[in-house]
Amino acid sequence: MDAVKKLFPGITFAAVAACPAWIAGIYLPIIGSPIIGILLGLMFSYWKRPERLNAGITYAGKKILQYSIILMGFGLNLFNIIHAGAQTLILMIFTLTATFLTAYIAGKLLKNESRTTALIGVGTAICGGSAIAATAPVIRANEEEVAHSISTIFLFNVIAAFLFPFLGHLFAMSDHQFGLWAGTAINDTSSVVAAGYTYSQDAGNFAVIVKLTRTLMIIPVTIGLSMMMAHKDRGVSEHFSIMKIFPWFVIWFMIASLMSTVIPLPPVFLGTLVAIGRYMIVMAMVCIGMNTNIVKLLKNGVRPIILGMICWLFLASVSIFVQYWLL
Repeated sequence: MDAVKKLFPGITFAAVAACPAWIAGIYLPIIGSPIIGILLGLMFSYWKRPERLNAGITYAGKKILQYSIILMGFGLNLFNIIHAGAQTLILMIFTLTATFLTAYIAGKLLKNESRTTALIGVGTAICGGSAIAATAPVIRANEEEVAHSISTIFLFNVIAAFLFPFLGHLFAMSDHQFGLWAGTAINDTSSVVAAGYTYSQDAGNFAVIVKLTRTLMIIPVTIGLSMMMAHKDRGVSEHFSIMKIFPWFVIWFMIASLMSTVIPLPPVFLGTLVAIGRYMIVMAMVCIGMNTNIVKLLKNGVRPIILGMICWLFLASVSIFVQYWLL
């Protein structure tokens, strides 16, 4: 009970502060509520807030972020993988592998912090902000690294939403080809929807299916990263325990996805759970922004942006290459 009393003021503040970001995101879907939440949090970071808010704000930026990922699982139907087909899975294997390798090599050359490199790589390869949110606690990323990574991913989401339909028509892509390209090469769901349905209704429908299938890659990637962290910790700690660092919220994410697939739950109920999860992500982003050192963020300069650009361009190119020459 004492813990609840300690956390309640900060969590309540986060819930209220996220409201304007959530509403703004509805009217500005290309930008999205999470990035608006971070910007709002950055503005609040200049405010000398009462001490009693700190515990809840820190909790929201970490634990509520994990709980939000669990709720997002209710929006994923595993039958989408079957519907998308083997072609999509083959393409994802190529694009994910290429993007992770590119992020690793480019990150080393640009001398980016390893956690920022990992977050940008995962965000580009899988599903933008959601993948970053799932990965951050696994690799123990701090607020500045999360804020910089999501900001970088957001920049290329906006560019993709406008550029992809133009390039699709330029390359004379079919609806199926464009949907597959947009679903595998655009990071955030909102930008996938914007680009896909701008191209055509059929392209948009398929792009969303591919994107949701791609989101499931969060599961093996976060578990793999946790294994890497486990190996690293085993060498430096005598009291190492994999049970402590394993991303259990990813297991619950899997269970939520399975429930939404095999149990005939009302669509309204599932939609409500997903909406709550999205709102919790905005809450967490506001808190991450509030705990971010803007001076340090700016000192990192353009290197994360350059890394994000390299990863994104390589991902988009590999996606087209595999479609035209290997599938």
